[in-house]
Amino acid sequence: MIRESVEDVVHRARAAQAEIASWSQAETDRAVAAVGWHCYQEETAGRLARLSHRETRLGDAEDLYALQRRRVLGILHDLHGARTVGVVESDPALGLLRIAKPLGVIAVASPATAPAPGIICNALPMLKTRNAAVFSPNPRAHRSARATVDVMRAALASVGAPPDLLICLPEAGREAGSLLMAEADSVVAIGGSGTVRRAYRSGTPAIGAGVGNPTVVVDETADLAAAVAAVHHGAGFNHGTSCSSESNVLVHHSVAAAFERGLVEAGSHLCDEAEAERLTRVLWPDGTTLDRSLVGRPAAELAEAAGIDLHGRRVSVLAVRCADPSQDQPVLREKISPLLTLCAYRDFGEAVRLVQAIAERCGLGHSCAVHTAREDRVLRLAEAVTHCRVVVNQSTMTNTGSLSAGVPFTTTLSSGSWGGSSVAGNVTWRHFLNHTTVSRPIPARVPDEAALFAPYRADPPAPRPAQVLGRV
Repeated sequence: MIRESVEDVVHRARAAQAEIASWSQAETDRAVAAVGWHCYQEETAGRLARLSHRETRLGDAEDLYALQRRRVLGILHDLHGARTVGVVESDPALGLLRIAKPLGVIAVASPATAPAPGIICNALPMLKTRNAAVFSPNPRAHRSARATVDVMRAALASVGAPPDLLICLPEAGREAGSLLMAEADSVVAIGGSGTVRRAYRSGTPAIGAGVGNPTVVVDETADLAAAVAAVHHGAGFNHGTSCSSESNVLVHHSVAAAFERGLVEAGSHLCDEAEAERLTRVLWPDGTTLDRSLVGRPAAELAEAAGIDLHGRRVSVLAVRCADPSQDQPVLREKISPLLTLCAYRDFGEAVRLVQAIAERCGLGHSCAVHTAREDRVLRLAEAVTHCRVVVNQSTMTNTGSLSAGVPFTTTLSSGSWGGSSVAGNVTWRHFLNHTTVSRPIPARVPDEAALFAPYRADPPAPRPAQVLGRV
């Protein structure tokens, strides 16, 4: 029954995609603008945010509303003027030109965190590239996903585009999602590591999001007030449910006390040792596994569960100290909560090593950040770590796009081969295209042997002993 349902949905999506495969750029852009406009509307964004929050109990409705409108605006800004139809590149000197073509039907596995923004901001670049998309939502967010897709289907119909370009699977769960991945032409998987692994095992070309939370370095030259504001905002936004929420902070020992005071003044609660122990036991009851019933909940609820008295203060982030970040501890791993781990360091080289060591335990390839006035330290960190993103003097929430940063807007943060992903960087509309290359004859090029072999002509290297004639 589930197989027949999935096959029917994919058949409908294929028919709709075939209908738009010959669309012009103008027709394509009109459909994209219609979907973006409908999803950007205040009433629609507010309704979907409230529905998502009621259904999933993850994050904050106001933050979900703000997130949807900001991402829709950012995605549309990135897509505006992009050429995705016909000849998109020409190089007469090489006799080459490239023609853009769609992938076909893309299966999208979407998570329970921020379900509406996640679906919309995958749909827009997929439509821009004349693809159809079928969404397989997390069961925890199935109603929200269907409501979101319904909005976009109505927008398509309003401009005469086939609504079946965007479909939500009627069934939620691993079986339906896996069948969809196998039937589609391409897969985009966002969510837990299990979802990403299933995508790569599906036999269909796949792009997976990376696992991990950012570790942030704050050195002694940083603008401390700006660093505090960025870290506090990122750790608390939408109750820390984003994979780009600040998770661990390594602070130079000379400014650690001032940084902690700044966090408290901004609205964080700094746990004492006993409170930190109780909070850790509550979030990781068996010492290793995060209690999923508490993820994405407000800081006040976590504090209440751990018996922490906030003394009537309105707190958006809980902070705990970690004396030895070189040792693997639950508080240094994924939290999906408004919980920040603070560690002091003495030497920048030590901080760089710790950033890498923490990533090796909880997710290579994702991202890290540094707050510093020294450009040499930025490059030192970036060259040493196996991360796809190094964020400088801003919140790591800009990983997914910001109008005050140059990275493209996305909902899929891939982590390269380091994190088991096929893409290193932000997944955008460029990843949803096939290209046909046309090659014409050009005047023959003559390689300059003297230039190509210059190092050998000038000073031929001596043969190694094992290369001497007659040796095996």
